Amino acid sequence: MSEQIKTALTILRRKQVQSATGLSRSTIYARIRNKTFPPAVQLGPRAVGWRAGDIDAFLADPAGYRAESV
Repeated sequence: MSEQIKTALTILRRKQVQSATGLSRSTIYARIRNKTFPPAVQLGPRAVGWRAGDIDAFLADPAGYRAESV
C-alpha cells in the first residue's frame, strides 16, 4: 500500500488532532458545528477520530476550509 493511501486511511484521535492543529477541544467542536473543521468519525459508543486526510486538507488552508454537507 502506498504511503499516501496509508495516510488517507489513518485515524487520528482527539489529542493527536489538537497537537497537529494547535486548537483546543472546545474550539474543534465549535468549528465542527460551524462546518469549518472536518467532522469526527464515530469509532465506538464513546470514541471518535478524524481521518488524517481530512486534517491534512484542513491544515493546507485553515481559513478557507469548509466541510462538505454530510
